[in-house]
Amino acid sequence: MINGAIDEARRIFGRINSYLTYRIALTLDIMFVVVLSTIFLGVSPLTAIMIVVMSLLNDLPMMTIAYDNTPVNPRPVRWELPRIFGLASMLGAFLIAESFGLLLFGVKVLSDPHLQATFGLATHAQLQTMMFLQLVGGGQLLLFITRTENWFFQQPYPAAPLLGAIAGTQLTAALMCGFGLLVPAISWKLIGWVWLYIATWMFILGSVRIIYDRFASYRTARHLKSAALVNQSLQPHVPAA
Repeated sequence: MINGAIDEARRIFGRINSYLTYRIALTLDIMFVVVLSTIFLGVSPLTAIMIVVMSLLNDLPMMTIAYDNTPVNPRPVRWELPRIFGLASMLGAFLIAESFGLLLFGVKVLSDPHLQATFGLATHAQLQTMMFLQLVGGGQLLLFITRTENWFFQQPYPAAPLLGAIAGTQLTAALMCGFGLLVPAISWKLIGWVWLYIATWMFILGSVRIIYDRFASYRTARHLKSAALVNQSLQPHVPAA
């Protein structure tokens, strides 16, 4: 019974870490993309209703984190806030690159009639819908990156409530964009291009997560090794008679 309680406490601890990393990274993404696009491009990437709907769509997957399949750490756990903030900031920086890169590409498409026909993007309103879809899709799929230190397609797999919530909200966002519900409609071809873009970036973000964790673990191991060396006794060991 005591062992079960300890295991569950460590699972909860892992879920909290996952949520903190996800929340910080996504907030950095949305905040900087809106600010940078307004300052440097003079365009608004989202409307007010898009921001409200995006917040509502993000709430359901976040609530289901509490039911996720989280691995049990075999060692005692403790808060490592610098590591959490470092990982969240790193993922946030790459999310900003993902979102702002798509925005810059969208602006380029609007200035080229040939690209407009290729990607199905012709107006600034459609550009906003494209960004809405990318921020909802890329933001929620970030949960698959933050929930585990392994690749997102490896075990432990997401729990059914989390997987169902993400799939449901992604389908809702796609239908909203395809049929023009609360947002300007865009073509299904453009929706497909956006999803291909998001899927590519999932592997990039997964690589960033793995590299960061390995680097942080190496630094921790090196620190422990250095501490043990410093604390090592200088007196020679005398064997017992």
